Amino acid sequence: MGLLPLITRNLLPEVPMLRSLHPTLSRLQKRFLPWASKRLIAGQESWRRVGGQCAAAVLVLILSWVGLGASPAQALTEDQKIFNEAWRAVSRAYLDESFNGQNWWKLREQALKKPFRDRAATHDAIREMLGTLDDPFTRFLSPEQYRSLRTNTAGELTGVGLQIGLDGESGQLVVVTPLSGSPAEDAGFVPQDVIEAIDGIPTEKLTLDEAAEKMRGPVGSPVLLSVRHVDGDHEDVTLERARVEINPVNFKLRQTDSGFKAGYIRLSQFNSNAAEDVAIAVRDLEEQGAQGYVLDLRNNPGGLLQAGIEIARQWIDSGAIVYTVNRQGVLDGFDATGRTLTDAPLVVLVNRGTASASEILAGALQDNGRALLVGDRTFGKGLIQSLFDLSDGSGVAVTVAKYETPNHHDINKLGIEPDKLVEAIALVKKPKLLKKAQKLSRAAVKTIEGDPVYEAAVELLEQQA
Repeated sequence: MGLLPLITRNLLPEVPMLRSLHPTLSRLQKRFLPWASKRLIAGQESWRRVGGQCAAAVLVLILSWVGLGASPAQALTEDQKIFNEAWRAVSRAYLDESFNGQNWWKLREQALKKPFRDRAATHDAIREMLGTLDDPFTRFLSPEQYRSLRTNTAGELTGVGLQIGLDGESGQLVVVTPLSGSPAEDAGFVPQDVIEAIDGIPTEKLTLDEAAEKMRGPVGSPVLLSVRHVDGDHEDVTLERARVEINPVNFKLRQTDSGFKAGYIRLSQFNSNAAEDVAIAVRDLEEQGAQGYVLDLRNNPGGLLQAGIEIARQWIDSGAIVYTVNRQGVLDGFDATGRTLTDAPLVVLVNRGTASASEILAGALQDNGRALLVGDRTFGKGLIQSLFDLSDGSGVAVTVAKYETPNHHDINKLGIEPDKLVEAIALVKKPKLLKKAQKLSRAAVKTIEGDPVYEAAVELLEQQA
């Protein structure tokens, strides 16, 4: 075997850029090897010594050629650097290492052949690149969207108060839950309503973040939503945007007719304050003499993963909380820390609006035998995204892992089945009454009075006391 093929055979797997240089390397081989052979014969040198010198010379020549012919980072325009930052975030962390069956290096090479016209063109190119992954959760966030997303997890937003998602089967834009006290809740939106258009723009043409951005806006400004309700009725609804406070935790001690004291905790979202607020609620209810707890996760769309883990640790003394699996199949996990707040009986309320971090918490409590789940099957979002900053203030959300419950259940698109199925509207069969029943059910979530899911939970608590 010739020397140059031997060198390139060893280098090509390690240096991706050299793969594209093979024709040039072949030409170098034709010119270089006759010269090397003559020197070897004339000088009777050791093949080992000259071979090493030849290899070093070829390697220096190759690397010099690469340095001259490639586009080093310092030669990229500012816009190309931003594109490259997004590409690199996906390259290093994306869950599917096949990148949806495509050559991720080649995609970058093609995109960077010419400078981008302006910043808008750069952002469009990033969106197009991420779109090839066919993953709605891996997405580009403009500077405005990125700021809004961070504000949302910090505790406040301005808009109509809808948490939205994409249906796992149809891909349609659906309501995960309306936020408590929001314009959307007051207008009667319920989980699984389909948003078909926003201000006349079909949502099938919008990404998840573009749809969310269009529903945000100045306080008092109107937005028109075309919705298909779960009962099949179509309706155009004009909502007035408002400032929506995200108070993640509400709690109250309630006493049954038999004298049982139940501590009711409503957790609406996993933001940066959620874990601390739940701890305050548990301590307060404990002082009031709570004998058991009802943790209400219905219509909770999730939020910060770490918040869900910390709240689970407040209830679970030992064992796994959640497992994460990255693209190499490496299993990582988060465990309980032995610092629980109470060992009193616990029942968790769930429904089809219970999603993401809510499912992590519910799954941990169920699999560890710490709590019983009552209500309906959960939403089924078992993927984890990380946010990556880009240098112009924009960002990308990248699916970096999937999670499994402590019993290694993958719930993505499947959800978690409750221990006791209680559908608040299960007895309503007539379509015209369905929407009204859902509104009553949603009101019951707020007031608890006459809520069959809550009543079933308290009955289970009394049996455990």
